[in-house]
Amino acid sequence: DPRGLYVCETEGQRKSLQVHYRMCQNCIEVDAPTISGIVVADVVATLFLAVAVYCVTGHDRGHTSRASDRQNLISNELYQ
Repeated sequence: DPRGLYVCETEGQRKSLQVHYRMCQNCIEVDAPTISGIVVADVVATLFLAVAVYCVTGHDRGHTSRASDRQNLISNELYQ
């Protein structure tokens, strides 16, 4: 436990230093294999999400026109 009051005496001079130290009680040690596992899992999840988005949005290419794209406007004198 490094907490406490430290004193240094040289040539008749006395200097003191108060040290406060706080330890982490709920810390988890993370080593290199854990970090690399997290990075690989993140890359795999990102690729899976990208493929899923591509598969969902890629099926609309067969349709050349949609009904909502070609609406004929009705001429109406009241709303002009």
